[in-house]
Amino acid sequence: MIRGFKNFLMRGDVITVAIGLVVALAFSTLVKAFTDFVINPLIAAAGGGKGVGLGWQLGAAGNKATYLDLGSFISAIIYFIIFMAVVYFVIVVPYKTIQARRGVTVFGDPAPTKTCPACLSEDLPAAASKCLHCGTEQPAAA
Repeated sequence: MIRGFKNFLMRGDVITVAIGLVVALAFSTLVKAFTDFVINPLIAAAGGGKGVGLGWQLGAAGNKATYLDLGSFISAIIYFIIFMAVVYFVIVVPYKTIQARRGVTVFGDPAPTKTCPACLSEDLPAAASKCLHCGTEQPAAA
C-alpha cells in the first residue's frame, strides 16, 4: 500500500500539476496586488480620494482608494520571486535528483520540433514524416 502511494506521488504528471498549482497561487497573489494597488486606484481616481506610502496620490490627499501604491506592488513582485525560488529549490531540485536516480529525465529540454512548410504549424516532432495538422508529407530530418 505504501509502495503504491509512493509510485503515485512520484509520477511526473502529479508533480507537474502540483508545481503548476503552486505557480498559479503565487501568480494570483501578484495579479491581485497589481489590481488592488495599481488598477483600482486608477479607477478610483475618477471619484476622488486620499492615501500614504510609496507611490502617487491620484485624487484628494489622504484617500487610500486613489493612491497608486507601488510599494505594495513591488512587495508582491519580491514575494513572487522568493516564493518561486523556494518552490524550485525545495520541490523541483530534489524531485529532479530523485527521478535522475530512477533513470527518468524530468524538466529537461523540450524535444526538437520542425515547421510544416504547407500549414506553418511549428509543433511537429523532428522525426515526423507527415504533418499532424494538414497531412502533407514532410522532408526527412537532416
